[in-house]
Amino acid sequence: QVQLVESGGGLVQPGGSVTLSCAASGRTFSSYPMGWFRQAPGKEREFVAAIIGSSTRYYADSVKGRFTISRDNAKNTVYLQMNSLKPEDTAVYYCAARQGVGSFTITSIGSFGSWGQGTQVTVSS
Repeated sequence: QVQLVESGGGLVQPGGSVTLSCAASGRTFSSYPMGWFRQAPGKEREFVAAIIGSSTRYYADSVKGRFTISRDNAKNTVYLQMNSLKPEDTAVYYCAARQGVGSFTITSIGSFGSWGQGTQVTVSS
């Protein structure tokens, strides 16, 4: 199983920016589809963004145009650049990795088998 450790969360003002990082273990990191999910208080965990390979990216409609997912395979790290933050972006953000083969739904929690511990992002003035 892949070990994932997120960092970079904190308190951010509305309209501000923050970048989350997720460091992964494993010698085949570059082959893993990677995703970011979030869970706000009292709500279910939801898809935010995902990347397959180095350039195929997917985003939830609520973050499209504001968030950017990227990865550095040399550092075994995936990033989530978050701009124009809104109070409704407040949540615990989780990094996830998929090691399975076969077809899958990129936006589905069940498609990812390894999860980080989460990092809190609070958007508030």
